[in-house]
Amino acid sequence: MAGEPASAASLRAVRPPVLRPGDRVRIVAPAGIPDPARLARGVQILRGFGLVVELGEHVHDRYGYFAGTDEARLADLNAAFRERGVRGVFAARGGYGTQRIIDGLDLAAVRRDPKIFVGFSDLTVLIGRLWRAARLVSFYGPMMAWTDTRTGPVEIESLRSAVMTRAPVVLTRDPAERSAAVAVPGTATGPLLGGNLTMLQASLGTPDFPDLRGAILLFEDTDEAPYSYDRMLTHLRRAGVLRHVAGIAIGQFTNAPVTAGQWTAAQAVQDRVGDLGVPVLGGLRVGHGIGQLTLPLGTRARIDVAAGTLTCS
Repeated sequence: MAGEPASAASLRAVRPPVLRPGDRVRIVAPAGIPDPARLARGVQILRGFGLVVELGEHVHDRYGYFAGTDEARLADLNAAFRERGVRGVFAARGGYGTQRIIDGLDLAAVRRDPKIFVGFSDLTVLIGRLWRAARLVSFYGPMMAWTDTRTGPVEIESLRSAVMTRAPVVLTRDPAERSAAVAVPGTATGPLLGGNLTMLQASLGTPDFPDLRGAILLFEDTDEAPYSYDRMLTHLRRAGVLRHVAGIAIGQFTNAPVTAGQWTAAQAVQDRVGDLGVPVLGGLRVGHGIGQLTLPLGTRARIDVAAGTLTCS
């Protein structure tokens, strides 16, 4: 209809240049405090890709439960996006705190010089703002406070391939994932948008929440009870933002408690998304669990529930 804003499916994404050996990348901490030993491992991995790794000035600061004051964390984030020699920005860890600084992001710098950005969980709000303000493709992948027991060689290669090549990313449903029980048959295409479900709900009504019309919604979460998934998805339904999605892709339900005689997280989610009239594919290794893979958000994606695949190109 004339005068209505364009849907997500009609908007052209901005894909930042792939990283190449010798490129400078910057690790910043917009949220929680990274463990130094784990961060050192993340630096080692990026250097193994042939990248020149720098740390934000305030990455090791402490202020309450944040990696420095709001002013310090925002300064590091903006410096990384402003400096032309920096080609990639990687989040040190999540936790909480990105919401407190996101409104100060230098969007002119983001638009002027699109860069690779990698993060997940609390960084969902930054990914959403980069998409809403600049249509920038971001990468939903591991933080640089790295844990080898959770993300091993396969996951390292997934990250490297995502940020250093333009090869299609294909994820296949893992029957071992709790969310694998969530399914609605069919196929769907559209831009892949979303992130952590808690942060998506917290972003409703802000400039961080993406327009999901015509999109494939991706979500995952951790340490949430089945009723919490129900509550968050019910809120999104009542807000009307799920009304015109093309499909839903679901990552990991990490540390979701199970109570005898009650719904599991998968059953609660099936109840909330199973009647939307769109394909739903669960069981993807995306999120806080073992074997976290990297996905480009904002790229064209296709889910095929029968094949159990999510393909991003």
